Amino acid sequence: MPYLLRRLLLVLLVCVLPLAAGRAADSPAPPPFQEGKDYVRVPTPAPPNTPGKIEVVEFFSYTCPHCRNMESAVHDWLKRKPENVIFTQMAVALGASWEPSARAYYAAQALGVLDKIHQPLFDAIQQERRKLNTEDELAAFFAEHGVDQEAFRKAYQSFTTETQLRRASQLAQRFGVRGVPTFIVGGQYDVRSGRTFEVVDFLIARLAAPQG
Repeated sequence: MPYLLRRLLLVLLVCVLPLAAGRAADSPAPPPFQEGKDYVRVPTPAPPNTPGKIEVVEFFSYTCPHCRNMESAVHDWLKRKPENVIFTQMAVALGASWEPSARAYYAAQALGVLDKIHQPLFDAIQQERRKLNTEDELAAFFAEHGVDQEAFRKAYQSFTTETQLRRASQLAQRFGVRGVPTFIVGGQYDVRSGRTFEVVDFLIARLAAPQG
């Protein structure tokens, strides 16, 4: 190759490479999580219940082993969740066999004993393999943890518990929930990744970012 041609090619490379590198640097990095793979949009979004807050809802069941296994990750995340985020767990009855324990969850909530009942109820069903499928069996279980059986029965059968159970079912249907645990972020996104709380944090940041 003639000397002058080689010099010309060298000059062109020196000029073009920085431009190409600059364009690459200016290109936005792809998001770490992809819609349709790590999360999906829910069929019917829901507006926030609390203005200015982002709601994260976990639909769960005491009959679900994965839900019990998720509890430690939930507690770890709650220690660092942003101030603008409200987290809610909803026991949902996607099948008839799920209803007694879901009803027990809302009864415990109404009685103000959820903190001392929640994990033991998970453990009794999942680890100890206890049959807690009826009101009588659940009343006896609550009594073991210091809850008056009559008070439990009233809460278990109450209009408030029935309303909460129906609301959870309606929201699950609205969001297209077909299994548990399911995490819904901002009433808009259904997390589908095994890296659950990384995706939750990503979606929270996305929803909190200025629009426009």
